[in-house]
Amino acid sequence: MTTVAVIQARCGSTRFPRKVLAPLQGRPMLTHIIERVARATLVDRVVVATTDGQIDDEVAILARASGAGVTRGPEDDVLTRYVMAAREHGADVIVRITADCPLTDPDVVDSVVHARNAHDADYASNVEPPTFPEGYDCEVFTRACLTRIDGEATLAYEREHVTVRVREHLGEFQTAHVAHEPDLSWMRLTVDVAADLERVSRLLDSLPLSTPPDLAAVVAAFQRDPSFSDQSGLPPRNERYRAQREAARRT
Repeated sequence: MTTVAVIQARCGSTRFPRKVLAPLQGRPMLTHIIERVARATLVDRVVVATTDGQIDDEVAILARASGAGVTRGPEDDVLTRYVMAAREHGADVIVRITADCPLTDPDVVDSVVHARNAHDADYASNVEPPTFPEGYDCEVFTRACLTRIDGEATLAYEREHVTVRVREHLGEFQTAHVAHEPDLSWMRLTVDVAADLERVSRLLDSLPLSTPPDLAAVVAAFQRDPSFSDQSGLPPRNERYRAQREAARRT
């Protein structure tokens, strides 16, 4: 079975435009993500799924230069981009990574892929419920599962957030979950706004540059500096998804 990691990335973020191309330790943030995901031993191929708009030409160019494949599709219908990526790159199993996670740990990716394989699950993740720091989210699902949710997802927010049909109906799928002990879901290490990038950059500057630091090293650096625990003013986890879901339920 071919396992393809698909990183969804675009320049049109409303909170932080062009964040995927923003410099992090002298390189675009997207480069860090591609490099880290490619280190996962259970991933056969890395693909960046970006939009077909001219605004994301630079994303496609950077992805190819970084050794990733590229799929281009609708901006808001991210689920369609995943369907296209799976078809174009021969995926039997898809790993979903978002481009706001520059600290993605390949060992975490491997653990979720392994969990899916071991349980022969339709879907495996470390996000339902979350116990890893925000910024280490990973979801893994089969091509058949992707095809099913593509057919069932009709609401705009379901198609934007890709796996909603599974995450909101876990009992209807064969699933597996990877948990972290202790629960670190309170820890924010994602990049959603410019202040997040500054925090992640400062954290990385405190660590050796020889190899990308793993989760344990990042958590230790986070806990050594009390200023990182102050997350006031930063967006809550999954704020956009929750707001869109509630709006859809009111209609």
